[in-house]
Parts: sequence; structure tokens; C-alpha cells
Amino acid sequence: MAVEVVVPPLGESLVEATVGTWLKKVGDPVAMGEPLLELETDKVNLEVAATASGILADIQAKPGATVTPGDILGHVEESGAAPPPEPPAAPQAPAPTPAAPEAKAALDGTVRATPAVMRLAEERGVNLETLAATGAHGRIRREDVERAGRAAPPAPPAEVPEPYRAPTSERPPDTGAPGPVERVRMSRRRLTIARRLVETKQNAAMLTTFNEVDMTAAIALRRRWKDAIQERHGVRLGFMSFFTKAAVAALKQFPRLNAEIDGEEMVLKRYYNIGIAVATEGGLVVPVVRDADRLTFYEIEAAIAGLAERARTNSLTLADLQDGTFTITNGGVFGSMFSTPILNGREVGILGMHAIQERPTVVGGEIKIRPMMYVALSYDHRIVDGAEAVRFLVTIKQLVEDPERLLLEG
Repeated sequence: MAVEVVVPPLGESLVEATVGTWLKKVGDPVAMGEPLLELETDKVNLEVAATASGILADIQAKPGATVTPGDILGHVEESGAAPPPEPPAAPQAPAPTPAAPEAKAALDGTVRATPAVMRLAEERGVNLETLAATGAHGRIRREDVERAGRAAPPAPPAEVPEPYRAPTSERPPDTGAPGPVERVRMSRRRLTIARRLVETKQNAAMLTTFNEVDMTAAIALRRRWKDAIQERHGVRLGFMSFFTKAAVAALKQFPRLNAEIDGEEMVLKRYYNIGIAVATEGGLVVPVVRDADRLTFYEIEAAIAGLAERARTNSLTLADLQDGTFTITNGGVFGSMFSTPILNGREVGILGMHAIQERPTVVGGEIKIRPMMYVALSYDHRIVDGAEAVRFLVTIKQLVEDPERLLLEG
């Protein structure tokens, strides 16, 4: 008996995914609960496990395909039965067979396809309204467009004699570019990052204010305590915990920086879940340190280290990425001196940290060399006034420059 392998529910706000790597080949034995393939979503990668033991009979969704919850990915033949034989390859792909009326994409005048599938159809000159849809609820899938494109290839251009060229010289394919190019398909995460950044710029009245922080006291405090904390708690004391503590204290004083806009209302949040931006090979993700106001310095550092490790190994869960109220991003780890951070999702504030650099600074009427850091606060001017944003960032500056206050106010 063949058991379907289907796309599971993807979680809050996720409606589709991209098929990533199949971990099994057709004919491989599988055990119940064993991972069969990976799905890439906007936020995290998910493994789809077998719901029966047997062998992988077929693969319906190839890597790169766009799928939705309930779509069939393949089949597992129970009890070790042999998979159905592969049909012999045809010399030419047949024309697509008309689908049943309920699967016709344009039955109600509406073409059901993702933007990526629509772009592919436009590139290949395929009319979506004429296609037979194989996806759930009459959705046109990438494979439908590719099948139609193969079935009706464009007529080749008239042959034109080409001048003689030495057989040892190879030309790159004509791409219309002045030199060699490489086309790389963007991952679903990268596409989502691009779309959301544009949406943020379009939907928020974003402004940025800047300041600089003298890190002398924070560096001295860290130097005094880092070895003891490492030995006692097994974590490295960094500066992220200083700024997280300072941000929480400032958010309590300026609660509209810890809010979001819902229609004509401001939702002021009385909890403090601080998102920490983490760079990965697949793009930027923002896992959340929950209830940061209740954590010690070393607990914050341990939480950040654990989230960063899971981000880089693609093992974050949806829960790790949800319910953030304010974000901190540290471009200084890459050497950035000055930048303008972009708001994260529906949040109205984000703090940008930068590299620490020794610079001449006036202290008590004298010029001294001090370790200085530029900081930036981007905020949504729709509910956060400029004076409020400036005072918020000044508060963070004062707390980090006098870090003992963080024990009282953070």
C-alpha cells in the first residue's frame, strides 16, 4: 500500500514552501519518523518525515518546486514492497493532458499561482489561463509551467552561416552581457528578506538618529568579570548583554519604542523580547531572546550564543523567531563603523551597534584617546517622535557608559 508524503502545516503566517534537498532516493528503504526531505520556508527549514516504514516509491515534487500544505511530495510503499517501475523515457515530452474541470486554474476567472510562477510563465511565454493546474485547490505549480514550456518550444531562428572560428577557442553562451555572468536562483529566505525590506521602507515613516558611546567603563567591567563568568557559567561575556540590558531599561522609560501599530491603535507591549540579528549563509535572521528583562548578563549571553549557533546550523524553530518587540543588530562584528538599520517587521525601533575604534575625544576639557562606538536608532516616526527617539538613544549611551547602573535599571 502506498502512503502519501504530504506537506505538513507550516506554522503561523507561512502559506508555502520550496522543496529543498531530498535525503532519500527512489527505492531507498525508509523507517517511520525518518526524515525524507527538507522544505525551505520564509523563516526556517523544516524536515518532512516518513509516516510509514517501507521504501520510497516515487518523488512527485522535485527540488526547487513551490508547494503548499497538503500537497503530495511523494509516496512510501509499505512493507518493503517494490516501487512501481519507472516509465520508459519518451523521445519528446507530450502535450499536457487537459485537467479535470475542478483543477482548471482559470475556472472562476482567477489564475492561482505564486508571483515566482507568474514570472517564470512570463519568461517562457506560457499563458497561465490555458494550463492544467496540478497543485492543491487549482494552484498552478512551477512544474506545470515548465511542462508547458517543454511541450511547445519556440521555433528555432533561421540558420545563418557563421564565420570560421578556431576550434580551440570556446565562447560563453550569449547572455546579452558584456562578459561572463552566472545566474543563481534566490532562496526563499532571500526573496522574503528582499520583499519585506521593501515593504518596510514603503509602509513605515522610518527615520534614524545617531550618537556615540564611550566604551571605556564597559570594557573595564568586562575585563574584570569575563574570566569568572566563563569559569562559573561557561559563557563568554560580550557587549551584546550590555546593550540588551540598556535597551530594556530604555524601553521601560519610552514604551512607544516597544510597540506596534494595529490599524488606528498603538499596541504598547509590557514584555521585552529582544530580537538579535544573526547573519547566516542563507541571509539575515532575527531570533528572539524572550523576557530579556528577567535575565542576568550571562543568561543573555548564553541565550544569544545558543540562538546564533542554531541559526547557522539551520536548526531554529518558528518559536525562536516569533513575538519580538525590539531588535538589536551589530554590524561592528564585520567592521562597520556607521550604518542605518532597517526596522524589523512590525516593530517600531531597532538599535544598530558598530565597531569600537579608538578616537580623540574631549573629556573634562582635555583631549584623550577613548574607545568609541557609533550607535544608531531607526524608528517609525508615525508613533515615535524625534525628541523621544533622541532621548531613548541618549539613555542607552548613559547606561553603557556607566554600566553599574544597568544592575539597578536594567
